[in-house]
Amino acid sequence: MSDPVVAGRVPMPVEVEAGKSYWWCRCGLSKNQPFCDGAHKGSEFTPLKYDAETSGKVWFCACKQTGRAPLCDGAHKKLPA
Repeated sequence: MSDPVVAGRVPMPVEVEAGKSYWWCRCGLSKNQPFCDGAHKGSEFTPLKYDAETSGKVWFCACKQTGRAPLCDGAHKKLPA
């Protein structure tokens, strides 16, 4: 699998609503970051479904390097300059 595009170097805070589903962009090409807009079509990437269990702020990964997808784990701090 090829590497995703780094869409951002800091996590993206999003207010989520309990019971709703959100589709996180894995490829990094979406213009609707951190969510999928279909830009992955024709690639090996597919979006990742995130089901919000509670309402509140969630920090979605924008660098696409997280080990806790779709949430930020601080991997952006290790990206080369």
